[in-house]
Amino acid sequence: MSKPFELPEELTIYGVLETRDAMLAWVTEQTAKSAKLLEVSAARVREVDGSGLQLVAALANMEQPWQLVAASEPFRDACNTLGLSSWLDNTHVHS
Repeated sequence: MSKPFELPEELTIYGVLETRDAMLAWVTEQTAKSAKLLEVSAARVREVDGSGLQLVAALANMEQPWQLVAASEPFRDACNTLGLSSWLDNTHVHS
């Protein structure tokens, strides 16, 4: 198992580039460690917009499967609103 990537409190267009850079560095680190499953935590997210959700969706284009291990209420609401509720199922691995 990988060390979960902690999404920031503000997962919006205003900080998505910094979050993307941090996430890509984390993916590279986890890949080097031979992590078989990337875990992402949205427990701290308080604000989220379409840009933030697009960044998380970009994980689907990576070679390794990923799983959301925690989600805040605002993140859950955004996922449900945009039809991404399958991300919220902790037993589901996304690839």
